[in-house]
Amino acid sequence: MTLFLNSIAAAALFATVLGAAAQTPVPGTLDKIKASGKVVLGVREASPPMAYALGANEQYVGYHVELCERVLKEIAPTAKLEYMAITAQSTLPLVQNGTVDIGCGPTTNNLTRQQQVAFALTTYVSEVRMATKVDSGITSVSQLAGRTVAASTGTTAVQLLRKQPTSINAVLGKDHLESFLMLESGRADAFVLDDNLLAGIIATSKNPAGYRIVGEVLGSEPIALLFRKDDPAFKAAVDGVLKRLMQSGEMEKIYTKWFMSPIPPRNSSLNLPMSATLKQLMTSPNDKPLESYLK
Repeated sequence: MTLFLNSIAAAALFATVLGAAAQTPVPGTLDKIKASGKVVLGVREASPPMAYALGANEQYVGYHVELCERVLKEIAPTAKLEYMAITAQSTLPLVQNGTVDIGCGPTTNNLTRQQQVAFALTTYVSEVRMATKVDSGITSVSQLAGRTVAASTGTTAVQLLRKQPTSINAVLGKDHLESFLMLESGRADAFVLDDNLLAGIIATSKNPAGYRIVGEVLGSEPIALLFRKDDPAFKAAVDGVLKRLMQSGEMEKIYTKWFMSPIPPRNSSLNLPMSATLKQLMTSPNDKPLESYLK
């Protein structure tokens, strides 16, 4: 009888502990940064000009990396910035579980992803197109029927390819450099991705003059920094800095640096002027998802 009562008491205590743990609020990102003295930036290794690694010392640079750095230096000026390499596949879970405090890669804001993470104000609007070799003769998506087309795992380009009415053999690379290698080596006839990323990869390739971006626009996508859901204080802080950068004209200067000027490692320029859509977003910032662009 005593053993039975002890078992009941132990079970009740365990349930109480679990209940208390469930009610313990998760600290906000700003509090976490303050307590640890550091902030973890999730960066891509192969997504120029948005986020990429330079050299063996893995210095991370790019348009979104610089925006992240500018934001964090304002909202957490004394915190140490730590960089963690992430992929398109690992971005959401690492942000969701708090391993990464802010995602600085080229991630599309859509309703499905909003169920897992939160997005900052849109800082780039990409157009999904394809890269081909100059001598391929391919200029339209309709010419891809029966051909092999590369795309990167976890990107929205994969979904767009699957929606095409023509029969396309899609092959997936683990990241953008692997996908481009398929095009470069002749294992794929085209590589489908956001125009800015295609331009960046071509500009940093061994033979930039050997490739071109062609074909119809398969979709326009809002790209934004991202962070954990249900943390309005952190979102307000990030968005506040981004708004000031937009209103002061500083963000346009950062854009020009990465899209209209020579960038490392080959000091080639992408020559991608700011689109009318992005210019409008600079004057009227918003964090609308991809679905609002499809209406």
